[in-house]
Amino acid sequence: MAKFTRIEVAQKMKETGMIPVFFHKDLDVCKQVLKATYDGGARVFEFVNRGDFAHEVFGELIKWAATETPEMILGIGSVVDAPTTALYIQLGANFVVSPIMNPEMAKVCNRRKIAWSPGCGSLSEISMAEELGCEVVKIFPGQQVGGPDFVKAVKGPFPWSSIMPTGGVKPERENLTEWFNAGVHCVGMGSQLMIKDADGNFDLEAIKNKTKEALAIIAELRG
Repeated sequence: MAKFTRIEVAQKMKETGMIPVFFHKDLDVCKQVLKATYDGGARVFEFVNRGDFAHEVFGELIKWAATETPEMILGIGSVVDAPTTALYIQLGANFVVSPIMNPEMAKVCNRRKIAWSPGCGSLSEISMAEELGCEVVKIFPGQQVGGPDFVKAVKGPFPWSSIMPTGGVKPERENLTEWFNAGVHCVGMGSQLMIKDADGNFDLEAIKNKTKEALAIIAELRG
């Protein structure tokens, strides 16, 4: 059962402004990266459903996180159907993110009052997602659907929309300035945040520092 309500999820997404996005098949690596972003100030984290037995890794990770990173709101991403949505909700996912807009997923999430962020690429999809109860709409792939200019254009006729781009977001001042000036609710950040060392291993100290740096930029941009 989810530890955080969907209202708390939406508020924390807004408050922090950035959600790390990550998958690895090794549970220990996931724990280390999750803790690094937590120590850097992240409080919402999207684990992505992209590998064999990903649900088993997530099930162990969320139990570990409840003790070791108690303020972290852990959810699942890259889910595309209702049965998989139900599986992850049963494992304790606090929110569900999808690269597509599938109404059947909305039904499952709404029945359990779980936050649901579908991937949208047009005003019509955004409007349908909101009609189905979505609070924070994901645009994906963020850069390819139009980048910050797309967000700015959407906010004209849809000023009430809360938008989270994933894809094309970088932990850099210029990039973040463009997105937040366009009016995003928050951003999702994956590979650009997950820095590796010369040996190809995740550099946990660098990930922590880059997370802290990105969150500081976002806070400054919001005044």
